[in-house]
Amino acid sequence: MGKSLRVAYGEALAKLGEKNDKVVVLDADLAHATQTCLFKEKFPERHFNMGIAEANMTCAAAGFAHTGFIPFISTFALFGAGRAFEQVRNSICYTNCNVKFGFSHSGLSVGEDGGSHQSIEDIALMRSLPHMTILVPCDPAETEKAVMAAAEIDGPVYIRVARPVCEDVTTEDTPFVPGKANVMKEGSDVCLISCGLMIPKALEAAKALEAEGISTAVVNMHTIKPIDKDIILKMNKTCKAIVTAEEHSVLGGLGSAVAEVLAGENGAKFAMVGIQDKFGKSGKPEQLFAQYGLTAENIAAKAKELLK
Repeated sequence: MGKSLRVAYGEALAKLGEKNDKVVVLDADLAHATQTCLFKEKFPERHFNMGIAEANMTCAAAGFAHTGFIPFISTFALFGAGRAFEQVRNSICYTNCNVKFGFSHSGLSVGEDGGSHQSIEDIALMRSLPHMTILVPCDPAETEKAVMAAAEIDGPVYIRVARPVCEDVTTEDTPFVPGKANVMKEGSDVCLISCGLMIPKALEAAKALEAEGISTAVVNMHTIKPIDKDIILKMNKTCKAIVTAEEHSVLGGLGSAVAEVLAGENGAKFAMVGIQDKFGKSGKPEQLFAQYGLTAENIAAKAKELLK
């Protein structure tokens, strides 16, 4: 049975709390939505509901970090990365403060909450900040690894957490090293580089392309910053084309990060699948993914166009 990444996040925090008594959790009155309530049940004295006051929560987290604690702060991605951006920038990143951001309800997959709540620019905002590490886990198993890895990193870390229930596509034994992408499948014609909820779509696209005789590699770029330049440049040499796929705007996200590495590389053939400079709208996640082109069919079509 699959589970939501936000549930996996809450469970991982509770496990981490057992191992490390320096971990504290702050939430902006959304503990049942972000699932930090699971940590609160075990460690009520280390969980703080800061109310609907994200900027204040962010500054309070900086205070915890400066006194030797490891704060994880949680809210919806739109409010954490958007509303509190200046505090994330000045109180945390500017001082390279040891605060972790576990922001849930990212991307179009928030669904019926609509465009006002669907953060399609959070990676772009967080990626622009010096000292920030960005982890985008693709399934429950990887979400737990991301939480454990974040606690070991000294400095700000953003873990992008999604709402839908999903199945594991990785295993407990799949390595998770921040900054080092995982090659899920080797191939020599086209390479699909993806992250988060788009990983199953990339694997599905690879299957369809292979059925047409197109050798397809799939890379899980679970760390957007620092990006794994080595694997991108290697895939550019071994494959004829690269397609990125993400549940985020094509401006400033995974596609942009890969494009920055490929810029100036001779003969790079490259395309991006993502949200094309538009806001989200209300609907079921799968309907929205279809309408915005976040599908295996669209990934495969882009790959074939590049190979023509």
